[in-house]
Amino acid sequence: MGSKLRTVSWVLLAIVGVLVALGSLASAMLAYRGDFPIGGVSIGEIAGGREGVLLGLRGSRGTAAAWGASWATLFLFVVLGPYRRGDVTTWWGILISAIVLGAVAGARVAIGAQAGTGAPLVLLVVVLIALLIDVRRLTAPR
Repeated sequence: MGSKLRTVSWVLLAIVGVLVALGSLASAMLAYRGDFPIGGVSIGEIAGGREGVLLGLRGSRGTAAAWGASWATLFLFVVLGPYRRGDVTTWWGILISAIVLGAVAGARVAIGAQAGTGAPLVLLVVVLIALLIDVRRLTAPR
């Protein structure tokens, strides 16, 4: 039963990594070629013809997308490599990275800006479930 749970765990985490990578690439496409809203207002309207503002908004989204894609790539390498093989340290590393994501995204709530906290919260919950599925690895003999 333990190996089946381990498989479910790493497959669920791999799906998370692939979805984050695809979402980040889609976000990058919007940043560099599309029009996207901020607070319900398109970036074109916010910029109001000011090219520097428009480029800054695109750059901010592009940077966030780049970090998301790079995190997803690293996450997939960890999940498909050492985590899949049963490494305990990677379990803790994935847990801590998910908690940091939740904490940073949750800090928005403290300033009254709850918009955008849904996706990180869903990611945190799914990663925690995937890790808990294979929590036995922490006590298994090595």
